[in-house]
Amino acid sequence: MNKIVHQLQIKAIYGIVFLLTPIAVLSQDTVLNKYGLWVIHDVKTLQQTILKDAAKQMVDIKKQIPAMVLDLRYSTTNNFMHQKLYPQLHTTFLRKPAADALLKVMQALQPLGLSIKIFDAYRPYSITEKMWEPVKDDRYAADPKKGSGHNRGIAVDLTLIDTKTGKELAMGTGFDNFSDTAHHAFTHLPEAVLKNRLLLKNTMEQFGFKALDTEWWHYSLPDAAKYELLDVEFGKLKGMGN
Repeated sequence: MNKIVHQLQIKAIYGIVFLLTPIAVLSQDTVLNKYGLWVIHDVKTLQQTILKDAAKQMVDIKKQIPAMVLDLRYSTTNNFMHQKLYPQLHTTFLRKPAADALLKVMQALQPLGLSIKIFDAYRPYSITEKMWEPVKDDRYAADPKKGSGHNRGIAVDLTLIDTKTGKELAMGTGFDNFSDTAHHAFTHLPEAVLKNRLLLKNTMEQFGFKALDTEWWHYSLPDAAKYELLDVEFGKLKGMGN
């Protein structure tokens, strides 16, 4: 009798271990950072979230939209930090709903002879921490205490370009201009510039993006809290085959 009880106890223990194994694997990357935020660093953990919600898939933009023009400034020194913050990139990433919406934006602009150029999309959380240090103004840089839509894969920095010439349309300032002139509410600009900004804004909002008041180039999906903050390297995202 005691032997049977002992065997049942062993089976029960193995059963508990088996049931808890997925939780244990997932919990390896669920430690909160110094701001009390959960930031995913591990591809396996990211994959677990995608299995639960396919909308969290990180999509390779050049695969989704091959004609997309990229000018990924943080892979160069041509940015406000004057240093390369990303490795050399030939593509970037967005969550699937953002990538799908961006494709619709491209299609809507085509009859106008226009397209878009992306300056930035997904941004690892650790890069946001670096960007915050010289700025420390949440009008122009994301506070790491909250994280960024870029870290969640639902924000994109972009501008309009002429499809034939590839030239950027006049927007009044360049990318990452930290002044009132870059604000949507700033109207002391040539009429052509105001029209270009409004066209970009209207088209992006038509397909679900929301404008950032202080940056004419920045748009994101409104349901940010749905998506986890990520600090996964670009190469690892590429390796996922999305």
